[in-house]
Amino acid sequence: MSLDFAHHLRAESARFLDAIGQTAPTDRVPTCPDWDADDLLWHLGGDVQWFWASVIAEDLRDTQQIIDLVDIERPADREGLLALFARESARLHHLVAETDPSEPRWMWVADTSLHQVEYLGRRQAHEALIHRVDAELTAGLPISPIDPEFASDGVDEALRIIHGNHPAWGEFTPDGRTARMRATDTDLSWVLDLGRFVGTDRDGEEVDIASWRARSDDQGEAVAGEMSADAMDLDLYLWGRPAPHFPVLEGDSAALDHVVAVVNDGVA
Repeated sequence: MSLDFAHHLRAESARFLDAIGQTAPTDRVPTCPDWDADDLLWHLGGDVQWFWASVIAEDLRDTQQIIDLVDIERPADREGLLALFARESARLHHLVAETDPSEPRWMWVADTSLHQVEYLGRRQAHEALIHRVDAELTAGLPISPIDPEFASDGVDEALRIIHGNHPAWGEFTPDGRTARMRATDTDLSWVLDLGRFVGTDRDGEEVDIASWRARSDDQGEAVAGEMSADAMDLDLYLWGRPAPHFPVLEGDSAALDHVVAVVNDGVA
């Protein structure tokens, strides 16, 4: 599967802007209850797109450079927030489209092979998509369709990174059970090795949580349980957003409960 992430980033950012324009500043975001519409606009424009555009533009490659990056100030009103979003979204799209994708950049994921511009573009395309959905729900609009191939890539991102990222300060131990995640409309599937991630985080907190390790599936492996739906439904479900149709669950209830518990642990 070859996707133009710069295209999806631009398209989803435009859809976000259209949806947020149909909200009042104080409208609550149902999928992020602590936020109003202007908080959502600031989050995607400032916290996300300004930040990652700065990572690419300023060639930031290590944690200390990230710590030293000076934050921008949040605009005081909707007009200022819209201006910031328009500027930073265009800047991010340009940088993703024009920068050598193999250029190294800082990234928080454990897999160091993803610490490059290509992955930042992929990640930001999905970030724009998910917050476009948030904006549509805030405006009381139906969720617009998601391209099935792009949604399938979002499933892969959620399985491997959002829920399957295992930092070096802990260890994932499989328990011998497996489950399958299957996108019925794109004929793609993933096997999840179920288990627990245990360790002490950088703040000294003990962590012991249900987790999984995701891998590509040839659809021939026996598994304890399966979760299936169209790619759009799986994508939204795994990113903690309301799917039009809840995935179908088949097989061992304990294995499926493990999958649901990992998903319910939450996505920002």
